[in-house]
Amino acid sequence: MRRLSVILPLLCLLSLTGLAAEADSVAPLRPVASMFTAEVGRSSVLDTYLTPIVYSGPHIALGYSATQATGFAPDRWVRQLAVGVDYAPAENPVGNRTLHALMVEGRWSLMRRWQGWSPGVRLLLGGNTRLRGGAVYNPSGSNNVVSARIHWSVGAAGMIVWNTRLGRAPLTVSYALSLPLIGAYFSPEYDESYYEIYLGNRRHLAHFGWWGNRFDIDHSLSVDFHLGATTLRVGYRGSNERSWASNIDTRLTTHALVIGVGGEVLSLSRKGVNPKARIISALY
Repeated sequence: MRRLSVILPLLCLLSLTGLAAEADSVAPLRPVASMFTAEVGRSSVLDTYLTPIVYSGPHIALGYSATQATGFAPDRWVRQLAVGVDYAPAENPVGNRTLHALMVEGRWSLMRRWQGWSPGVRLLLGGNTRLRGGAVYNPSGSNNVVSARIHWSVGAAGMIVWNTRLGRAPLTVSYALSLPLIGAYFSPEYDESYYEIYLGNRRHLAHFGWWGNRFDIDHSLSVDFHLGATTLRVGYRGSNERSWASNIDTRLTTHALVIGVGGEVLSLSRKGVNPKARIISALY
């Protein structure tokens, strides 16, 4: 009996160890947290290449983001891809002139995730690279009517995610920040026309960007309501872009209400789902 009392717990321990090792050997499932968003708000635009006056008006934007645990170290690392387009028809203070700012962007982030130190809270910190470009068009300009903008940067990225409940309904509160540090951007010389650039005057068009001549920040606060397989998002997004080069000052500031719809999407192989596989969600 004494031998049996020792052998049985040992066999149970070995069995549990074998099951755990088998579960760890199965590749985890990594759903993609997809979100389609629309923004409506206000913006202010300044481009002294076109006019010394600050224009302001409506801001509208469409965006998409996909967040997923990485294939390597999925418990600790998260990647995110975000793309978007925004448009601002802004007016001068008198209201008799309008300029149009149209921008598109793509951003890829890689962040380290910490969790478990507070119930339902996840902290993500890392970096990202961003490419953003477009044009500002001032139809009332006399000489220069279009100002092209393009900017590539590398910077810091972070998120704080809190998964909680409102009554019985699960929801997620998150704050996200993107802060470019260094990069490169395009800016012509003061009063240099694009026709001169076309003729071959292409000196001093590319500029090294840092906080001394370019400062950008993008942040958002959102609440995700989980309704079954669908997630509804309500939140705020603010951004500020500024650059100084060749006596040209550019600014684009926005404040917007964000409405979104999405959910977690899981890609399945033809073999189906292994019931022993863990599911690792990047955010929820």
